[in-house]
Amino acid sequence: MKKGTLKITEYNEYFARYINKVSNNTKLIPGFKEDKKMVIDFFSSIPKEKLEYRYQPEKWTIKEMLQHIVDTERIFMYRLLRIARKDTTALAGYEQDDYVDPSEANQKSLEELINEFTITRLYSINLINSISDENLKNLGTASGSTISARACAFILLGHSIWHIEVIKERYL
Repeated sequence: MKKGTLKITEYNEYFARYINKVSNNTKLIPGFKEDKKMVIDFFSSIPKEKLEYRYQPEKWTIKEMLQHIVDTERIFMYRLLRIARKDTTALAGYEQDDYVDPSEANQKSLEELINEFTITRLYSINLINSISDENLKNLGTASGSTISARACAFILLGHSIWHIEVIKERYL
């Protein structure tokens, strides 16, 4: 399923900043595989002494950003599964900042974080692959807004690009 078929009515405008980072020709499974390589290559290239750097005291470290990418993927894939299965229960939002300290990302090695990302991404690819294009179009509610199962996936592709751009701009 190509991103170009995604309709603006399938997601809250807040998520456009992520979705707009994804090419209209992107298909989900190849996109998730390419994004996996991009994320691993990018984080693996960062000098070790920069991994716990903060450009301001209250900002996340690079390790915390990678952990955030993983945690967000877990949450959005859970949403994707429930929506694709036609679960009409409204899904709560999540406060990303609340996840940072308990994640203990800075106590993990880069290798541990990359492994966590890799396993999570392989699960995501497997899940998306198991759902028909028709059911990926199903709509549900998350964070008080309408969202489709496939929008959950495309948001993740743009989300990693977004954070890599932030790191390049403010951290390196």
